[in-house]
Amino acid sequence: MFNRICVIGVGLIGGSIARAVRQQGLSKTIVGYGRQEDEQNLQKAKQLGVIDDYYLDIEPAVQDADCVVIATPVGAIESIFTLLKPFWSDQTIYSDVGSTKGSVICAAQRVFGYIPDNLVPAHPIAGAEQSGVDASLADLFVNKRLIITPSIATRPDALNKVRHCWEQIGAIVSVMSAKQHDAVLAATSHLPHILAFALVDLLGHKDEQNEIFKYAAGGFKDFTRIASSDAIMWQDICVANKDEIIPLIQQTREQLDRIQHLLEINDSQQLFETFTYARKARQRFLEQFETTMSKSITFKIQPGGKLQGEVRVPGDKSMSHRSIMLGSLAEGVTHVTGFLEAEDALATLQAFRDMGVQIEGPVNGCVTIHGVGKHGLQAPKNELYLGNSGTSMRLLSGLLAGQPFDSVLTGDKSLSGRPMKRVTEPLAAMGANIKTTEKGTAPLRITGRAGQLNGIDYVMPMASAQVKSCLLLAGMYANGVTRVTEPAPTRDHTERMLNGFAYPVKREGSAATITSEGSLIATDIDVPSDISSAAFFLVGASIAPGSDLLLKHVGINPTRTGIIDILRLMGASIEVLNQREVGGEPVADLHVKYSPLKGIDIPEELVPLAIDEFPVLFVAAAVAEGQTRLTGAEELRVKESDRIQVMADGLQVLGVNAQPTPDGMIIQGGSLGGGVVTSHGDHRVAMSFSIAGLRAQAPITVLDCINVNTSFPEFKDLVKTLGLNLDCEETSDLNDSASH
Repeated sequence: MFNRICVIGVGLIGGSIARAVRQQGLSKTIVGYGRQEDEQNLQKAKQLGVIDDYYLDIEPAVQDADCVVIATPVGAIESIFTLLKPFWSDQTIYSDVGSTKGSVICAAQRVFGYIPDNLVPAHPIAGAEQSGVDASLADLFVNKRLIITPSIATRPDALNKVRHCWEQIGAIVSVMSAKQHDAVLAATSHLPHILAFALVDLLGHKDEQNEIFKYAAGGFKDFTRIASSDAIMWQDICVANKDEIIPLIQQTREQLDRIQHLLEINDSQQLFETFTYARKARQRFLEQFETTMSKSITFKIQPGGKLQGEVRVPGDKSMSHRSIMLGSLAEGVTHVTGFLEAEDALATLQAFRDMGVQIEGPVNGCVTIHGVGKHGLQAPKNELYLGNSGTSMRLLSGLLAGQPFDSVLTGDKSLSGRPMKRVTEPLAAMGANIKTTEKGTAPLRITGRAGQLNGIDYVMPMASAQVKSCLLLAGMYANGVTRVTEPAPTRDHTERMLNGFAYPVKREGSAATITSEGSLIATDIDVPSDISSAAFFLVGASIAPGSDLLLKHVGINPTRTGIIDILRLMGASIEVLNQREVGGEPVADLHVKYSPLKGIDIPEELVPLAIDEFPVLFVAAAVAEGQTRLTGAEELRVKESDRIQVMADGLQVLGVNAQPTPDGMIIQGGSLGGGVVTSHGDHRVAMSFSIAGLRAQAPITVLDCINVNTSFPEFKDLVKTLGLNLDCEETSDLNDSASH
């Protein structure tokens, strides 16, 4: 990636960057720079093989360097910019690792009079209690967060190169503004450090007379651990980010004053409520963010293998969601078998429990729902947290718009970044009152308007089963007729299941019509295997020589079979056997064997029928003979990730000529190499790159795979059983590092 990297400040972070870059082979030469008093440390870095050479003069250090990393404390960055200014090169990329970013950008403005377009500010949230090059580690950044805060001037090519470099050494990269970064870090890192320093300073002076520390328990040790941090570094951080920290200190002071007042007036009830709320808020934080923010899963795939045998993949996610929703609104008891016990579907289940529905299970895919009737839901006591599930949020927004109570829908970081105006705008036309963020994203704040919704004749601007289903569910509570017309066929599970619950829905060509005149009668539902989950095995067996696989009891709803049609057009050998109908849904066994694939222009009419399966179809295209072109799939850019860009980036790392376009991708098929790719928290991307290992020529490492649990928690075990050489590594990242 680079010919020569210069690291300015070869301590814990700078040394770890150098070690990681060397381990991944990302630079031919790595040199260090430091002051005269740093020479002993630089000599040690050279002896340890962390760097190839070092300099005490800045000019030879940065000469011919195509990347310069400033790994000094933030308080020194302005002086480093001053040193670099006479030798600043437009051909070099400059970055840093400071814990505050606004101060870095302002320092550049002061020194240069402008913000250089080849400056890419960054901050790895990683470290250790030990400091110095002796403590540096090549894997310090693996599965740790790395935040890039480009300025408005930053060149896209420089940003992308820095991003790819960090991803190659194992970091999970996010991009945000410097202001947002500094506000987030002030609240979650800088203020806690200040509180820990202040408490230890207070008790330390008292300890001189009273020996307080002798009686301190483990809680004190845990709370004050971060006060072991480097004092000079934290002095610099606090001064640099004081504009964000000072208001937080003021708010903390006000809260402490309030608690002091409650103690003074002996208001134990208010004290109890304050502590109880804090306890619940922390537990909610742990439930919502600890898994994704504190634990990481990495898939490591050895090249080769083939898929053989027979398997039944887990139940259809779309139907699992809808079975809970409609079963809860039905009169009577609904029994569900084949329910998908994954995080997305469980989020829907928990939401209805929170609205007063008694639900037993799931146990081995079996769920029993005691329906409360169409008008029987109760106001939830708390926000409804929906994790990573866009289906839950979009469908529930329609269902809850016509209820007699208010509600708030929240989700994880990924879900909170996805567009919701596509449902809130037509719902508003029906009379719904739903507020989003300024960007049109969650949380959704819904004011119940029972009896005040009106039917709408809505022609969808783009094909979306979630939008269609949202409006049909709202139409169950609206006055008059609600008619939804789609520009292309999308999955029709909602219409089919409503009919299964005896609720009248008319389907006329491309339109579905519903009214409030009806009720749902409990029924039994057998959820077939999810074709979106089966897609990974369909592609895997199609591309791996020697594969012969039978997928049992797969749902083949005609609005979902685009994956089969596209693979057959590419030359895949897929037989549809034992076709039957279960609960109004067509089901079959799919027999797939290896067959050489050829690139095609994917017909646009098939795009909505395979929208969730394109990440793994891109893998099929990467090993097919010739060119594959996808158009008309701009919807992929607003899924759990920008699936067009993320898949193109990963395929390029693996040596594939994959060119993203605004609404698709052009892939020149051929061979797959190996490398380190990141899924960006997208479960389908993670599983797709895992399947690529079947045809890779070298090992593939896939980072940030924990969200595979949202749709297919059994994936890693099933695919290993069938013949893919996949290892799953789980790591914890609970360390708010003392040196970061």
